[in-house]
Amino acid sequence: MDWNSAGLRASNFEGFVTFAELPDSDVPEAPGVYVVLRERADAPAFLSASVAGMFKGRTPSVSVERLEGKWVDDVPVLYIGKATQGSTSRRGLRKRLNEYRRIGNGEPVGHWGGRFIWQLADHADLTVAWKVVDGESPTDVEDSLIRDFVSQYGSLPFANLRYERKGARTENPVVPA
Repeated sequence: MDWNSAGLRASNFEGFVTFAELPDSDVPEAPGVYVVLRERADAPAFLSASVAGMFKGRTPSVSVERLEGKWVDDVPVLYIGKATQGSTSRRGLRKRLNEYRRIGNGEPVGHWGGRFIWQLADHADLTVAWKVVDGESPTDVEDSLIRDFVSQYGSLPFANLRYERKGARTENPVVPA
């Protein structure tokens, strides 16, 4: 796959809106996968402190050195995530992306994954795209996308942390088979 907006559109992703535009966007309530993109080709600037809200007493901020070490050059996709229906069948893409947007607004919301994007100086310019996954497990689709990304770039996307082993370098991510 081409990990840019054209490649994602060819793979049936839709949306491509900023986090600020999400509340007014027609985000499906269905389960699916989503990506966060930085369309700019220039080097990123990192904030010393995250704009994201704390969750369960944990600060979302990490060192600029850690962010620099996680950066993947020459690829717009910064994060790959999933949205399941949950046990109550009331979750899905709309709710999950709203949580992601709200933690970026400083609220104490449970979207800890992908938090590194909120230390990018240009986080307000990032775009979000999503894809409904009818008849498939969002977790399986997310895992497949992450495996494809790692196969192509040799590391996880910048803000994906779930598959890192404690103490392991991102050049050797643990991705489910």
